[in-house]
Amino acid sequence: MKSNWIKYVFVLFIILILGIAIYMIKEDEEVKKQEEEYTASNQDDRVKELKLGIAGFDTINPILSKNKNVQNITKLIYDPLVNLSSDYKAEPCLATEWAKDGNSYLIKLRENVRWSDGQAFTAEDVRFTIDRLKDSDTIYSANVQNVVGVDIIDDYTVRINLDSDVPFFEYNLTFPILSSVYYQGEDFATSSKNTSPIGTGMFKITDVQSSYITLSKNTSYWDKENKNSVLETITVNLYSSIGELYNSFKVGGLDLIATDNENIQDYIGTIGYTPREIKGRDHTFLAFNMSNNYLSRLEVRKAISYSIDKDNINTNALNGKCITSSFPLDYGNWLYQNQDTSSGYSVEQAKKELTDAGWTLRSGSWQKTENKRTIRIELNLLVRASDSTKLAVAQNIESQLEAQGFIINIVQATDEQYNNAINSRNYDIALCSMTLSPSPNLDTFFGANNIANYSNEEVTNLLNETKNTTDENVLLQDYQRLAEIYKTDMPYVSLYNNKYTIAYSSSLVGDITPTWFYQFYGIEGWYK
Repeated sequence: MKSNWIKYVFVLFIILILGIAIYMIKEDEEVKKQEEEYTASNQDDRVKELKLGIAGFDTINPILSKNKNVQNITKLIYDPLVNLSSDYKAEPCLATEWAKDGNSYLIKLRENVRWSDGQAFTAEDVRFTIDRLKDSDTIYSANVQNVVGVDIIDDYTVRINLDSDVPFFEYNLTFPILSSVYYQGEDFATSSKNTSPIGTGMFKITDVQSSYITLSKNTSYWDKENKNSVLETITVNLYSSIGELYNSFKVGGLDLIATDNENIQDYIGTIGYTPREIKGRDHTFLAFNMSNNYLSRLEVRKAISYSIDKDNINTNALNGKCITSSFPLDYGNWLYQNQDTSSGYSVEQAKKELTDAGWTLRSGSWQKTENKRTIRIELNLLVRASDSTKLAVAQNIESQLEAQGFIINIVQATDEQYNNAINSRNYDIALCSMTLSPSPNLDTFFGANNIANYSNEEVTNLLNETKNTTDENVLLQDYQRLAEIYKTDMPYVSLYNNKYTIAYSSSLVGDITPTWFYQFYGIEGWYK
């Protein structure tokens, strides 16, 4: 009897366990069902329209437009041969591969690409576009200034011939490609088709009105990874002034704006949006003329560099509107990652560099006896008189250096005088600015006839190697070494880059990682 009782209890226990398990499984299934319904409901609630804006609209044709906003937005409509990744690495787009052969580039084109009207993309479109860049007044003219001809090998292969060796020419191939068939028989500059040209990009133009342009998802887009964009529509509102555009963003009429306006918060406030500040492409630096008696000495260049507080410049001369820099590629370029070529601000180290080399700080200036004669460090600082911002920076640098015993004379030159002085290398120190190319080419700083009269055999060899290799590991090693030499030899002192601001609505969801080259990385996953 006792044995049977134990069996009954055991059976009841097993039944109870099974009942609980079945209940939990059904409960879990119900929870999953509710989660799926909730997710589906949320997806249905996603707003799949993005609202952008253009002030001072001229034309949606990217080759003819002079408007920066147009240039940015049309990258969603037109594809280039070569694109740049978010860390500025050249990557295939309409070109699948390229090979350098002397002064020519052989380029293989992507097949099975269609224009938004259904026509096939071919090599003829590439030649047509380059010809238009050569004979039109366009911001992309510099990209093809060295092109002397385009040979069509077959429908999907072209050879671009150059008048000289252009380092990293593939970075010049980032201009938009337009359809030759679409413009056949048309005057390109005056064609009515410029109001609604066709592209091969992720979005296509579907409506053009006086106050807005509508872009729709290109369901035939060739790039399968980005083909299924969550966004279905982009409305580009057109404004007569930048003030109207800012006000529209402020009241929620736009989802994203990009600007290099240093006082943007004065126009759009500080709430209701997320700002993303990125380092721009305008690079400001000091060039030391290596033919100068004092600046040819490494200890003097180092002491000057250690004596300059870049944060002080940004705070007091620039009102915090720029971002300090340490190298020309210090803007997120893949060839300059996690490095620091800045000597750092150190008054004590500046003094040590000079005293170790036999200089003495006497009567407020650095002096030294050579060949029975006393010399003291006195230098001219060249700056454009017409640029009030640069003049303020020069005066700040003068004040910092004179506090450390350097005699500095600011030379306020007219634009013509400044250009002549730079071209003839007739200066001691020059406050320079340049708009950086997407290319990592450093010839301006290190190449023959560079603006600092700098010469270094190792640097020359490194530059030659970077121009003739596609091995990424070799490129990384070479550029790391160039950055090290930039620091140790100090022919230049990088100071700062301009600040570029992307402001986007707090309701915009997705991976928003803009650069000065492209604002819309990850747009295929954006929604509101």
